[in-house]
Amino acid sequence: MKKATFGAGCFWGIEATFRQLVGVINTAVGYEGGSAKFPTYQEVCQGMTGHAEVVEIQYDPSQVNYEKLLDVFWRSHDPTTLNRQGPDIGEQYRSVIFFHDFNQESIAKESKKRLEVSGQFVQPIVTEIVCASEFYRAEEYHQRYLEKNGLVRCHK
Repeated sequence: MKKATFGAGCFWGIEATFRQLVGVINTAVGYEGGSAKFPTYQEVCQGMTGHAEVVEIQYDPSQVNYEKLLDVFWRSHDPTTLNRQGPDIGEQYRSVIFFHDFNQESIAKESKKRLEVSGQFVQPIVTEIVCASEFYRAEEYHQRYLEKNGLVRCHK
């Protein structure tokens, strides 16, 4: 098993998207990239922790590779909006890739570069690519939130 961690706005929707992929063994939503230890959802939403809402993915690389995960990440949100996805505003909704090793870092940077030169986006891509730090699992009611509540997506 390998691990990948992405922030693409609200963690409910991105978790549901990744859970559909063959080879994704498990997901957990949580907080990463900030300074607060063991942050709560309320603290993260207040924008005082520096954490992003993220999904941590455990995947089987014999079934799905990191490049495929990156493709899904890029297609699942707008990587050109700084600290915002749809109606959600704040640094906790930033676009970010947390890499877990040198290989992931290299693949993520190359993937971003290819997307930048593709012309797919008019505005610059603002996605951060940073080394993974401490992942703090979100409260249980956030895990598989859309699935538990019979929802297909976060926003209309």
